[in-house]
Amino acid sequence: MNQVTTGSTPQQVWERLLRNEPLFILDVRNHDEFERWRVEGPRSVPMLNIPYFELLDLEGEEEDVTEAVKRGVQAQLMEQLPQDQPILAVCAEGNTSNYVAEGLRRLGFDAANLDGGMEAWGNFYYWRPIEETERFSLYQVVRPARGCVSHVLVSEHRAAVFDPARHIETYHELAAAVGAQIERVLDTHLHADHLSGGPALEQGDHIPYHLHPYDAIHPMDMLPARIAYRPLEAGQTFRVGAAGVEVLHFPGHTLGMVAFLIEGRYLLSGDSLFLESIARPDLGGNAEAWTPLLYESLMRMAELPDETQVLPAHFSDIRTGDENGVFRAALGELKRRNPGLLKLAEGEAAFCDYILANLPEFPEAYVEIKRTNAGLASADERKAQELEMGKNICAVGKTPEGASG
Repeated sequence: MNQVTTGSTPQQVWERLLRNEPLFILDVRNHDEFERWRVEGPRSVPMLNIPYFELLDLEGEEEDVTEAVKRGVQAQLMEQLPQDQPILAVCAEGNTSNYVAEGLRRLGFDAANLDGGMEAWGNFYYWRPIEETERFSLYQVVRPARGCVSHVLVSEHRAAVFDPARHIETYHELAAAVGAQIERVLDTHLHADHLSGGPALEQGDHIPYHLHPYDAIHPMDMLPARIAYRPLEAGQTFRVGAAGVEVLHFPGHTLGMVAFLIEGRYLLSGDSLFLESIARPDLGGNAEAWTPLLYESLMRMAELPDETQVLPAHFSDIRTGDENGVFRAALGELKRRNPGLLKLAEGEAAFCDYILANLPEFPEAYVEIKRTNAGLASADERKAQELEMGKNICAVGKTPEGASG
C-alpha cells in the first residue's frame, strides 16, 4: 500500500486526492467548524468527524496525551476506522491532530497529520497551464479550499495577474518559474468573498492595479475606495507582450463587473458565469435592481462564439474540475447545461423570479471583505483568516455543502 508519512503537506494531500488514491479523513474539529468547511477532493472522500475533546480519554494532567488519544480511539472508533487505507488526521492548525495521528500509529494504523491543519489547507494553492505556446501562456491558479480561481497571462517575459488572492507570493513564484515579470494586475470586480491581492501588489511592488470605477465605491457604505487603481472601461484593449486582451463590461454581480477576453478565445468570466451556476446579484444589497442587469449581461455573453473557453473566478463544487484540477468549459457546453443560462430562454421575468428565489444566505463577512478590498478597512493575518473561513458563496443556488455563511 502507498503509505502516507507521519506528516502530510496540503500539496501532498491534494495530489493524492487528485490521483484518487485511497485516503480516510478523521477530522477532530468541533462539529460547527467541520460543517463550515473541510478537506475535499475531486471525488468523494470517506471521512469521520469527532471533536478532539470527545475523543480524548485523559486520566490526569500529567498523562501522555497520545496515550489518552489511543485509549479514546480504542473505546470509540476501532470499528469505524479502516485498516486497509491511510488515515489523515485534521484539526484547525495541525497541533491536536498530531497527537491523534501518533495515537493511531501506536494502534497500528497508517496515519498522518495534516501539517498546519485547516488553516494551511485554506491557504494552499496550485497552478496548471491552460495553454502554453511560443506567443503566450495562460495559467490557472486554484485555491481549492475556498473555491477561488485566478489566472496569469504570460508573453514575452511579461505577466498580467487576474483576480489575485491575498497570498501574493504565489504569483511571484509562478512568474519566476516561467521567467516573467508581473507588469499589471487586474480584478474583474471588487470581490466580496476573499481579500484581493491586487492592492497589495500595487502598493508593495508598484505594479499598476486595474479595476472598473463603478466598483471603486462600496455598494452599501456608498464611500469611495481608498486604494490606488487605474480605471477599466468597456471595449478597452491592451497587450501583455504579444497577447491581446479585451475588457467586456457585464454588470449584475456588481455594477463594475468585467470579463477579460484573451486572444478572442479565453473568457475570464469573473463572477458572472460559473461552470455550474451564475452570479448572485445581491451582495451589494440591491438584488431586485441588479438582477435585470445580470440578465442583460448574460444575454450578451451568450452571443460570444460557442467555442469560447470560459474560465471562472470561482467554483462551488470542486468536482467540476477536470482530471488535472483545471476549471474550464466551452461556452456552447455551458449554454446546454448551466441552469442559469438555460433560464435566459424563458425571458427576463422568469429569469428574475428564478434568481430571487434561489439566493443563498447572505454572509455578513462579505460586507467587511468588500470594505477591506476598497481600502476602507484593514485586516491583519488573523483577521484575514477569520474573514475568509469557509467556501465562497458567490453563485446562485443553495449554499454548497461545507460552505461558510
